[in-house]
Amino acid sequence: MPKEFSRGQRVAEQIRRELAELIRLELKDPRVGFVTLTDVELTPDYAHAKVFFTSMKGQEGLEEIQRGLRRASSFLRRELGRRVRIHTLPELHFVYDPSVETGNRISALIDKAVESDRHYAEEAGDDDASEARTSSPGESR
Repeated sequence: MPKEFSRGQRVAEQIRRELAELIRLELKDPRVGFVTLTDVELTPDYAHAKVFFTSMKGQEGLEEIQRGLRRASSFLRRELGRRVRIHTLPELHFVYDPSVETGNRISALIDKAVESDRHYAEEAGDDDASEARTSSPGESR
């Protein structure tokens, strides 16, 4: 059975999409050029929206990005009001989301562990092959 989404979740998703488009196409501030919006959480009364973002630069320049987003929040809110028809337009609060960065770090650790296991297995396989070559055909291990 498909998962049903509440009105709040649908509105939050629409706000995320519209803000992402506004930031990408309308915002001229170079500080927020490499920002991706990952999620929006709305309060039940729609008065406040936590907008989670990540940056392609990682934590580098995070203060500047947050300053740029705070400075642009009134513009973004006004433009959002023109695109999304809801009774209360939420105040925007931008929060850095480290989950993408954390996911990449964990993925790199997993890749390293898999490579280490593969290398260990190859070494163990080489040892088994050299033992098989040195033992005589009738000899068992």
